[in-house]
Amino acid sequence: MAIKMPAMVIVGGFFGDEGKGKIISYLAMKDNPSATVRGGVGPNAGHTVVYEGKSYKLRMLPSAILNKQTKLMIGAGVLVNPDVLLDEIKTFNAGSRVLIDSQCAIIENIHIERDRGGYLKERIGTTGSGTGPANSDRVLRIAKIAKDIDSLKDYVGDVAFEVNKLIDDGALIILEGTQGTFLSLYHGTYPYVTSKDVTASAICSDIGIGPKKVEDVLIVFKSYVTRVGEGFLPGELSEEETIKRGWREVATVTGRVRRSAPFNFELAKRAVMLNSATQIALTKLDVIFPDARGKTSFEALPKDAKKFIEDIENSLKVPLSIISTGPEVFDTIDRRSQLRIMA
Repeated sequence: MAIKMPAMVIVGGFFGDEGKGKIISYLAMKDNPSATVRGGVGPNAGHTVVYEGKSYKLRMLPSAILNKQTKLMIGAGVLVNPDVLLDEIKTFNAGSRVLIDSQCAIIENIHIERDRGGYLKERIGTTGSGTGPANSDRVLRIAKIAKDIDSLKDYVGDVAFEVNKLIDDGALIILEGTQGTFLSLYHGTYPYVTSKDVTASAICSDIGIGPKKVEDVLIVFKSYVTRVGEGFLPGELSEEETIKRGWREVATVTGRVRRSAPFNFELAKRAVMLNSATQIALTKLDVIFPDARGKTSFEALPKDAKKFIEDIENSLKVPLSIISTGPEVFDTIDRRSQLRIMA
């Protein structure tokens, strides 16, 4: 199977927390894309990037932040919290690279207040970041949008036009999804889901890309499954067993402890189907197989880790092109050139 370019969607395969930020940051540093464009929900999704021992946490800007040549864009379907966005722009000195679509809906304080109690918080287990109420107001056509906000005026434009022009000019573009397939409002474990669809099709729609403009969908799976909040998690382990296995994690946005379960092949198959995945990225291999930590070639992996990867490929019938073997950006095995040769 050939690995194609130039436009690629990156989407989560389970319940979020798969390590999309790590994968996107690696591709941004390695492939030098012209732009990385964020789709998905909004600041309820946190992406973490680790480079040279320093950890960077992002809730609004795309995870290509470390490549100073890459433009950072936010599609019209994404909710924007101006305070969070402006803080990240300042923190990363990224103002000259940022473009927000003029039609992004705005999260206001009233949305955050509505999200911090009642049904969404207590029954569904939302992050409290205001995204559900803001999307509700958008559906009712009463939400403010980015072009209405003075503090954003220097960053507002037509993202759909700019991205399509770049693709038509042959530029490499990464379309960054948030959350995970089974948190989709339509295809997830309803009602314990996020407030919109987050599959690959929806990410394209959020940004303003037609389906024929995308040549690749890279689906990101973690080597085990985690989930924050309420809802179905097949094979869920006890907290004691999670700690024993070294799988205990804390969510980037909320600080809540993630629930965990072993890698689920049936969920993974369905995620591949729902997203038309053409490639797989696997993260946290080193957590399952400590001897894999820091390896940068497939040949250097321990035998049991190789078998795990082969089992995933054989089961899902999709090539596993990127393998993360540690938290650092370049703790990565990149098999794309091998897959091209094999094709």
